[in-house]
Amino acid sequence: MAEQKVEPWLRGTRGEVDAVRRGVIHALELAAEDVARWCDPLNGEEMEARPLGLPSVGFQLRHIARSLDRLLTYAEGQQLSERQMKLLRSEEEFIDREATLMEFAEAIEVSVKRVLAISSGSYEEPRRVGRRELPTSVGGLLVHVADHTQRHVGQTVTTVKAVMATRPK
Repeated sequence: MAEQKVEPWLRGTRGEVDAVRRGVIHALELAAEDVARWCDPLNGEEMEARPLGLPSVGFQLRHIARSLDRLLTYAEGQQLSERQMKLLRSEEEFIDREATLMEFAEAIEVSVKRVLAISSGSYEEPRRVGRRELPTSVGGLLVHVADHTQRHVGQTVTTVKAVMATRPK
């Protein structure tokens, strides 16, 4: 049996980064590893399959990538652009397997850089989210970056398992 790799948060990496940003980055690194592990065997049709009515793997990956961009835009004190709104509305639209995986991988890479650029002294700064401008903080957004990403990676893995179970034997 292959040895299980230790998760990023247990590797002792990113010690130069404060605990909040380190935890967020570790969650993003784990997301990238889990997606690579579970999605690699899927073909394009399987990436867009909806077994048992579940959202497709492709949708989950596009949603994670685009949500990271939106959440970090709010954390940086900006409002969403028209392009971001258009991408939000198109998350369900089919994109080929390679483009979806590349969008996800690039989003993780860019998000790590954006998280590193956020000052640890800004965590309590107020932010407003969405059309209703709901109140939160930079720290709240960073924690949500980690938890939202991990939630959708879990849903991705569940969908992958359902897709694999329906493969012809």
